[in-house]
Parts: sequence; structure tokens; C-alpha cells
Amino acid sequence: MQQADVLASILIKKKITVTTAESATAGMIASLLADTPGMSDCMKEAFVTYSEEAKKNRLGVKQETLDKYTVYSHEVASEMALGAKKITGADLALSVTGVAGPGGGSSSCPVGTCYIGAAYKDTVITRKYIFSGDRATVRRKAARMALTLGLTMILDNKEN
Repeated sequence: MQQADVLASILIKKKITVTTAESATAGMIASLLADTPGMSDCMKEAFVTYSEEAKKNRLGVKQETLDKYTVYSHEVASEMALGAKKITGADLALSVTGVAGPGGGSSSCPVGTCYIGAAYKDTVITRKYIFSGDRATVRRKAARMALTLGLTMILDNKEN
């Protein structure tokens, strides 16, 4: 996957550390980054937090946030990224929460809905996507978008 190669090479070159907090992608982002030799110098940790309990216990997502916005939201993606960044001390944290399918969707959150977060330096951003395709396709598309979001944050940062 090209996004992973490009992001990994920049992380290695600039000595930027990374962590991931993944639900719908189940570790795919970390796995793609780890395919690049030298990533062991940059990869802090990878969290696979499928359940709400794991998001709360491992990443510090607040119950109030889950109750108010649901697990599939900008707010949860943001708290996942910020929590992973804080716990690990990584420079960059990428997060994904969503519904990969084939079940689990609703009228307000159809199958393919993914919220992707990235926290870098003092900035956190989230994006909502609705991907088409089967479960594997949705997961791959979400992983690619998370890598692209992380790459964009680093390239747009004036301090690099």
C-alpha cells in the first residue's frame, strides 16, 4: 500500500513516533506501517479496541462521550487518538472507529461509516467517511484514509 510506504519513510526520516488506536481496521494500519523496515524505531504501540469497554479502559474514552455521541462519532475518534498519544508519548496517533459490516449499520450510521482521527503535535482532526464495498474493502479503505490523514498532518505542519 503506497500510503503506508510514504508515511513510514517520512516517519523514519524525521524520527517521528507513531501509535494507532484501531477498532474497525483491527490493527491493519499498524500492520501496514510495520511492513516497512526501520519502523521499529518509530512505532510505539498499537491498540485494537473493538469494544466500548476497551476504548474506555485502554484509551480513556469517556463514558459520557459514548453516551452522548455513540461509539461511531468524531468525538470518540478524537478521544481515541488523543488517548493513544498520551499513553504512549508518540508524536502522531491515528484512530479509526466505524461499521465495517456486513451487519451493525443503521439509518443514521450505515455500514461503511468510519470516523478517522489523527493527533499530531497540539492538533487533532477527525474525518467522517462512508465507504462502499464488503467488510474487507471498507477496512482497507479506512486504513488507507487514516494513513493519508496522518501524512497530510505531518506535511502541513510548519515545524517539520
